[in-house]
Amino acid sequence: MIKNDLLLKALKGETVERPPVWMMRQAGRYLPDFMKLKEKYDFFTRCRTPELATEITVMPIRQIGPDAAILFSDILVVPQAMNIEVQMKPGVGPWLPSPVRSLEDVQKVHVPNVHEELQYVFDAIKMTKQELNDEVPLIGFAGSPWTILCYTVQGKGSKNFDLAKKFCFTNPAAAHALLQKITDTTIAYLKAKVAAGVDAVQLFDSWGGMLSPADYQTFSWRYMQQIIDALKGQVPVIAYGKGCWFALKEMSESGAAALGVDWTCTARNARYLSGGSITLQGNFDPSRLYSPPAQIRKMVHQMIDDFGKDAYIVNLGHGILPDIPVENARAFVDAVKEYK
Repeated sequence: MIKNDLLLKALKGETVERPPVWMMRQAGRYLPDFMKLKEKYDFFTRCRTPELATEITVMPIRQIGPDAAILFSDILVVPQAMNIEVQMKPGVGPWLPSPVRSLEDVQKVHVPNVHEELQYVFDAIKMTKQELNDEVPLIGFAGSPWTILCYTVQGKGSKNFDLAKKFCFTNPAAAHALLQKITDTTIAYLKAKVAAGVDAVQLFDSWGGMLSPADYQTFSWRYMQQIIDALKGQVPVIAYGKGCWFALKEMSESGAAALGVDWTCTARNARYLSGGSITLQGNFDPSRLYSPPAQIRKMVHQMIDDFGKDAYIVNLGHGILPDIPVENARAFVDAVKEYK
């Protein structure tokens, strides 16, 4: 039995004394101990070494005290497993030397045996579960197929993912073939994560808001729905779409346990658009963690009042920024724990 099961209760919509809290990217670069490891090991070495991934995952639990751990990894380990080279370039971010730009390129992409290509992730989950010793739940995650396509076609991060969109709109058959391969791989990957011991999973549709509502249904949501359907009954799924307020109604009817909301959507609108009964997660602006701790506490309490303490998970609207002071991150978490 997990000692602190607030997250799991909130995902079931149960009444809680206070909402649970965790932060996207909490196992990362704002922590001084993480930066020490970063100086010694490159990014994908940290992802591929279960001992390092475990250490990084547990770090914020010990130092910040959130109610859940999220496995240190990256959404781009999935395309790596699919025969697509992905590098992490300092100062640049993700870099794919041979982007997928044609049907021929798509045909070279394979749906792997996840246990052959990604076993290091499942080993890290088992090791992390041992280290956590049932203190808090462990969240596993994956990128949405659309978000993975954005990187594999664009070849790097982008403000608008114009090449990814052009590929979808000029070569839809190839785009859908690629999206289906990513979906099939992601389903196998997440099922293996569940078997390894994660207590919940989150789907990150970080670039869903780049699409119009109609194109979102065509190129993103239908594939996320396949993943949710495949995992339903096995594990609670949190669906997070940045900038995807327009899809909250469809998302709420999907079988997902919770929906992530970014800071551009108010609590009131999120509750209204999602039908008022599903658990919501979010939506503190990550940049607001630059505010003084006293102000962070005040804003967090207001946010909980706005969402309501039940069917709610306190989180940021996107990942924590790298130069946030540790005491400010701690103030965010402590504010939730102090909530009455």
